[in-house]
Amino acid sequence: MRLDKFVCKSTALNRQQALLAITAGELTVNGKVAFDAGMQVHESNCIELGGRLLVLRPFRYLLLNKPMDMLCSNVDGDYPSIFNLIDVPNPHELHIAGRLDADTTGLVLITDDGRWSFNVFNPKYHCQKVYRVRLRNSIEGERKGEIDRQLVARFEQGLQLPGETKPTLPAKLVYVSDHEVLLTIGEGRYHQVKRMFATVGNRVKALHRERVGNIQCDVASGAWRYLSDDEVTGFGFSPLSELDGQI
Repeated sequence: MRLDKFVCKSTALNRQQALLAITAGELTVNGKVAFDAGMQVHESNCIELGGRLLVLRPFRYLLLNKPMDMLCSNVDGDYPSIFNLIDVPNPHELHIAGRLDADTTGLVLITDDGRWSFNVFNPKYHCQKVYRVRLRNSIEGERKGEIDRQLVARFEQGLQLPGETKPTLPAKLVYVSDHEVLLTIGEGRYHQVKRMFATVGNRVKALHRERVGNIQCDVASGAWRYLSDDEVTGFGFSPLSELDGQI
């Protein structure tokens, strides 16, 4: 983590005030005066401001059920930002993990722990994400009430998307109705779900993310809650296990 960010997350100083304190020589890292606001530091370092040991505030982990026509952005744009729905201290310290398009609804993760959010969507971990997909064309096979088995097989084998050099990872389709499926994928390419169905000659009419890893979207549209400790640690890695000194 940058030194100036560490100061902001362990004191009441804003970024400008943190920069002034650093350039004035008021910060020490492991006993040495630090003048470089961009130097990388870690929680295990001894960082002091005017002789007072600084300790990071606990990281925050939130789940939000994103409504239609809202932006996964920290600021408003063509549509309002989802941050208008969240009432927490220091919202500027938070960022969105796994953004959704304005016309896509469902589970969004919000945190101030950059290492955790990076790992959740790191292809290395193949975190499973479940989407409820409403389609333009029927996906029933020869038998009514059953999904087209050839379609299931194509998704399981991986699809070659236009402009991509590698096929998608194996994906799982579960039949809900003739125009609706649950799709589970372990990666997150650009507009992946929409492009996958376009590749097989269909079109996504509505898209809702129901689950990320062990985290279920269990609040009403527009509502949010904090994640439990089990949800935070349930991805198979520690929130502090990767990217040391890189955020």
